[in-house]
This record gives sequence, C-alpha cells and structure tokens, in this order.
Amino acid sequence: MATLRELLQDGRPAIGGWCSIPSPVTAEIVGRSGFDWVCIDTQHGLIGYDQMVPMLQALSATGTPVLVRVPWNRPEHVMKALDAGAHGIIVPMVNTADEAARAVEAAKYPPGGTRSWGPLRAAMAAPSYLAPEANRRTFVAVMIETPEGMRNMTDILAVPGVDAIYVGPSDLGISHGMRPDLAVRDTDHEELVRTVLRSCQRAGVHAGIHCDSPRTAQRWLDLGFQLTSLSSDAELLHAAARTAAQQLRTGSGDDSPGRDSPADND
Repeated sequence: MATLRELLQDGRPAIGGWCSIPSPVTAEIVGRSGFDWVCIDTQHGLIGYDQMVPMLQALSATGTPVLVRVPWNRPEHVMKALDAGAHGIIVPMVNTADEAARAVEAAKYPPGGTRSWGPLRAAMAAPSYLAPEANRRTFVAVMIETPEGMRNMTDILAVPGVDAIYVGPSDLGISHGMRPDLAVRDTDHEELVRTVLRSCQRAGVHAGIHCDSPRTAQRWLDLGFQLTSLSSDAELLHAAARTAAQQLRTGSGDDSPGRDSPADND
C-alpha cells in the first residue's frame, strides 16, 4: 500500500474521504469509493476509540491510507491512534511551534520523538516493522484554525516533521469573528485561507483543506492545495437521502446510477 506521502510525491493532489459515523461498514464503503485517503474523525462526529479500531480494520481491507483526526493534541491520543494502525494523524487547534513539536514528538519514535513502543495493530501489516521505517511512513498534519495559529504560522511550518498544514475553514472563520462556512464565501475568510496556502508553498509544506463539495474542493486544488477532504459520510448520506425524498415528493424522481447494484436486495 502506498503511503499518503508517497502519493503526494507523485505531484498530483490527494483527495480524501471523511468518516464521522461510528461504523466499520460505512468506513469500508468510503474506502472503496475511489478516494486517495480517508480520515476517521475522532474529534467531532460520533467516533470513539473502540469504534475507531474496527473502522481501521475495515479500511485496511480497502488498501486506502488512513489518517485519524485525534480529539486533541495529547500524546495518548496520537500514540493510541498510530498503535491501532492509523498511517498518520491530523491534530486540531495547533497554535504555536511548541504545540506542533509536541504533536510530532508523540507521532515519532526516538530519536525523532517520544512515541512509546507498542504498535499492536500497526506492526501486523508489516512483519519487519521497525522504528525508522515507521517514522518515515507516519504522516503528521497540524491544523491552523485560530488567530494565534495564523500569527505563529511561519514558526509552525519550520517544525521538523510537520508534513502538512490542514485548514478547518469553519473554525478559522469563527475564531476571526466570521460565520462557520466550509464554502468560504466571505472575501476576508478566503484571504485567510489563501494566506495559509502561500505560507505553505514558501515553506515547502503540503497544504490541505476540508471542503463542503466537489466544487469547493476543485476551487482550492486549482489554487494549489495538495490535500482536500470532502464533507463527511454523514453529510453525504443526509444529502443523498434528502434529495431522493424531495424527488419522490415532487414527482421528479428518475433512475439514478447504481440503482441495480449487487447490494440491492429487493
């Protein structure tokens, strides 16, 4: 299985799916839907550690690289996600270089960090699992979402081991007195996002952003973002179900693609 870092080295953007429903079946569906990588979100959504592990198992069957967004920048969250088999982490609300360094340290074995040895699931897929190889393959993304993070962005980007900055547009907007908006329609909000992108490009660090729709994702990819994630499993399910119900009520329904898929039982 190619790592996310290896996919990005090919020079093409990596488009991610996002899981917020605590279900291995849903995770497997997302993993088999054509995304380059998948995030299991344990910060928001409904997923706890005991649900995360079987979701990682299900995604292993799809061969899709998996990141876990940890609940907070705490070493126990980072280490347990990686021991369970995550290929990398997304760490929310990173405001300083010291906080970024703590995230990297928790994700890397000595001498690159302070991660304790105990790769229970992580080592199962790699019989020759050793600390140097694990350090090389583990992907660390930190989220800049606050005015403090924006002020300290140059220092955060200079922290060794930070592979990517990931933008959470809603929190970035809220923290600057704007409305939460994944579509980023406000011009001042857009300028904040563009500032993060420009800083990443100068530092040679991958820039990523969470998006509400393919149109929004393509907009950022065209500007130079290399990582995007699309909505969430819950939002996509809700949107599809709502559209189907509205079409049926208004008499505008038609035969949708996949109507006769093997999964249809009736």
